[in-house]
Amino acid sequence: MHKIWLIIQREYLTRVRKKSFIIMTLLTPLLLATFMILPGLLITMSGDEETVMVLDESGLFENKLENKKDLKFVHLAGSLEQAKAVYQETDNTALLYIPKITIDDPKGITIYGKKNTSIQTQMRLENALEKEIENQRFVASGLDRATLDKIEADVKLNTINLSDEGEKDNNAIITSAAGVVAAVIIYFFIFLYGVQIMRGVIEEKTSRIVEVIISSVKPFQLMMGKIIGIAAVGLTQFLLWIILSFVAVTAVSAAFGIDAAPSPMEQYQAGKVAAEGESVANLDEETSEEAAANSDEFANTIQDVTQSFTNLPLLLIFGCFLFYFLGGYLLYGSLFGAIGAAVDNETDTQQFMMPITIPLVISFIMSYSVVLKNPDGAVAFWMSIIPFTSPIVMMVRVPFGVPAWELLLSMGLLILGFIFTTWLASRIYRVGILMYGKKINYKELSKWLFYRV
Repeated sequence: MHKIWLIIQREYLTRVRKKSFIIMTLLTPLLLATFMILPGLLITMSGDEETVMVLDESGLFENKLENKKDLKFVHLAGSLEQAKAVYQETDNTALLYIPKITIDDPKGITIYGKKNTSIQTQMRLENALEKEIENQRFVASGLDRATLDKIEADVKLNTINLSDEGEKDNNAIITSAAGVVAAVIIYFFIFLYGVQIMRGVIEEKTSRIVEVIISSVKPFQLMMGKIIGIAAVGLTQFLLWIILSFVAVTAVSAAFGIDAAPSPMEQYQAGKVAAEGESVANLDEETSEEAAANSDEFANTIQDVTQSFTNLPLLLIFGCFLFYFLGGYLLYGSLFGAIGAAVDNETDTQQFMMPITIPLVISFIMSYSVVLKNPDGAVAFWMSIIPFTSPIVMMVRVPFGVPAWELLLSMGLLILGFIFTTWLASRIYRVGILMYGKKINYKELSKWLFYRV
């Protein structure tokens, strides 16, 4: 055990002192902060006021198009050619030409622009015109739009979990997101640091450093020390990324006064409002009542999301994340180490990588396509029990609630799976680590399992 600990120290200190580790640890949070802040900056920069000139030959929209804080309308008179000439001499965004149409046949409306008209501007103009034509159609038919708005129903379902602990609000989107984020992190961690184990073994093998090390420690001790040491490096880097990302985003936001990019929920709300031809942020005082209603709805949505998040079994999710994070890595890390010991260069690893990567890729795909749809189904159950797929699939299921016996069974089998793959890998490792210049295939690997060294 003492020798394994020395190897862990060597692997850890050697890797955390590398320039590549330091650069990636510092650079990743900065890139993340940039990706979070940049959209917010672009939104701020693109928030200039737009002015649209309107030539309305129909007279249907006279004094009907409301000015917004970021969208102004300037009405013109005369012919289309005269309007085009006036527009060319200005810096206005576009010229909206409305020919002599009727509310029953509103065809031929055209937008003239010096540059390509943005999809947002086009949609806002279309929505404004549609809304006004609908209002005039309501008046013509004797209907009242306000009455119609009252008739429209907006139904939202509250989902509540009934358990022995009582009733708790539930949100399927938040629950799914919590599981998927944890599963994605584990998936990439296994690949990223598993490959590092493999490359580290190949590097030591080709440089013959391993011959010196093997004279002092057993191959199994070397493999275990390397796996655990690189896992510690990965955890260190992962924790530093979380801390530094938070610091970087907060510092950049405070320094430049830029908010982070809108969350998916905020983007959804903004898109919904934009599709209705209105903007909560840009409404005039006349529509403050509707804005207040939308703000209340948005605040309620945020409150529901926050409440749903706090109702998740966060302690259980975090504990399971750490277990499957390490368990999955140790299970696959030993196999990656065995592959590194069996080959002489990275090119030869391709033929052995497939059996390792297939369970990971399948579990990743099935998590989205099957497990999220039915987290308690047969496929989800068996894939969360089998050690090769459980680190990813079980993490998707945990936020939905998993019976304790299933969780314990899955963890127990993952531990047994780790012991089995470590034994399997150590049998290959002890032979392959000192084997040079020989092309290895699966038949040869199977023989190594029974060699007496």
